[in-house]
Amino acid sequence: MNDMRTIDYSIIIKQAWAEFDPSKEVKAVFDVSAKVSTNHVFKVTFYDRNPVFAKLSYYGEFAHFKEDHVIINNLANNLESPYENFLARSLVKKNEVFIYRFKQEYLDAWVIFYNPIKIKKKMPRRLEEKHIVKLGAELALFHKACMNVRNSLPTSSKTLVTDIKQLTKTLNMFGSCACNPQEHFIHQQCDLFLENSEKLNYSRDFQTIPVFVDWNIGNFSVTSDGRFYSRWDYDWFRMASRVMDFYFFSRVVSDIGDRTVFSYLVDPLMEDRFILFLKEYHSIFPLTEPEVRFMKEAYRFFILNYVIKDGRYFFHEIYANKLQREAFELYFPSLEQKFDAEKLLRALKL
Repeated sequence: MNDMRTIDYSIIIKQAWAEFDPSKEVKAVFDVSAKVSTNHVFKVTFYDRNPVFAKLSYYGEFAHFKEDHVIINNLANNLESPYENFLARSLVKKNEVFIYRFKQEYLDAWVIFYNPIKIKKKMPRRLEEKHIVKLGAELALFHKACMNVRNSLPTSSKTLVTDIKQLTKTLNMFGSCACNPQEHFIHQQCDLFLENSEKLNYSRDFQTIPVFVDWNIGNFSVTSDGRFYSRWDYDWFRMASRVMDFYFFSRVVSDIGDRTVFSYLVDPLMEDRFILFLKEYHSIFPLTEPEVRFMKEAYRFFILNYVIKDGRYFFHEIYANKLQREAFELYFPSLEQKFDAEKLLRALKL
């Protein structure tokens, strides 16, 4: 396979735009990608129209990429006030979200365009208690808004269960997972997720809503009074339980704050600061006992799916290797040792 670093992605972006609207000539293409991710984001400028942003991706399946972005665009158009302009909108051509597929022997890549979205304030790197309380309330209100439109959205073919079964299938086919030879251990974790999800009746009883999973403070902006204002990163979007959003918010409100060098320890889910966040959320959009217990499995799924299964796609190699090594040495062992659902249930009086 050709080295992806040698590919001139700007050529693909220009080809994609020419198919979208050949009447507007591209002036320049600027790479504005995050440095820890393998996804590519570009700012595209023109001679006679406002700039747009382009996202180029080549991991996973084209059908899933298209499905997710169609759901997101429906969500963006259907969300009620005050979230009607919260999400960046994809460009649409003839009533369909425009997605360009570039396919050659060594590369199958997809490009989608977005109109720029306004950004207000980024949250502080370490939050004060007043910020944590406001954030808990805001996520509850946003989740309610997502719940209100869930039945109007296209159906998603992916579920947490199907993704984990795909991981076990991959293990069986290739004998090991991507960069990790610890096949037996990964199988055990997959089995635990499936068994515990079944015990909690996840597939039958849990409602699914749009969740964005990755809520680090670089992915959204807020107003001066802490309301959600804009959100623009959709790499980990899916239809799943609202519980999937909680782990990243536990990291946002954590005492350690936002860090450049990061790990995915389970510890933030047990901090008093996250409990403060959760109590405020629960007062507005009450959680059930099974949902609180499912936080453990949502974390397990996150590590299995986004670190083990797809880590080499989401992170550059140095990060992927570090996080996958830590998954075996720290994340999974500490999940059994440190996660205490009873502590959270007591705090919420459930």
